[in-house]
Amino acid sequence: MARILVLYYSSYGHIAQMAEAVAAGVREAGHECDIRHVAETAPPEVVAAAGFRKMEGHQEIEGVDKLAEYDGLVIGAPTRFGRMPSQMAAFWDQAGGLWFTNALVGKVGAAFTSTAAQHGGQETTLFSILTNLLHMGCTIVGLDYGFAGQNGVDEVRGGAPYGATTISNNDGSRMPSQVDLDGARYLGRRVAETAARLTG
Repeated sequence: MARILVLYYSSYGHIAQMAEAVAAGVREAGHECDIRHVAETAPPEVVAAAGFRKMEGHQEIEGVDKLAEYDGLVIGAPTRFGRMPSQMAAFWDQAGGLWFTNALVGKVGAAFTSTAAQHGGQETTLFSILTNLLHMGCTIVGLDYGFAGQNGVDEVRGGAPYGATTISNNDGSRMPSQVDLDGARYLGRRVAETAARLTG
């Protein structure tokens, strides 16, 4: 049985919902999954002014060393101007010891994100997450086209070959659709199945 970590940062709840869906996919495939979030590092006045939601319902990760305890890592964060937000970047900036000791080499890695607009930086944000995982030596799993739900233009759809995504609208009013959540669930299952094969 593979053990997977879903690690996320969420400002308005969209990524937290996607994290739950990724975890559901892992568990539906018969594997173990923990959901954790990174610390909120924005100043309290910024958090209040922007109306950020607390990441309730999930524990904060205790430190970067915890990553080494898992067979797979699925990292989720919203875009900040086409890249991962500073909260998630600050966490990865502490991972030099894991890199130096090859602690994450051979583990499975994947990413998910949200943007306000359909062309608001989904793929570049996914790549900014995946770049960290590649430097750590992870084997990357994307949202392959076995998930047919990411195809079509009949409705607003998240999804990219590089990871699961959702689109929130500029005011954050659009929460992840069923298609978006299904993509996240598919990604979780693929990560768990891949990790199980690699560790089996």
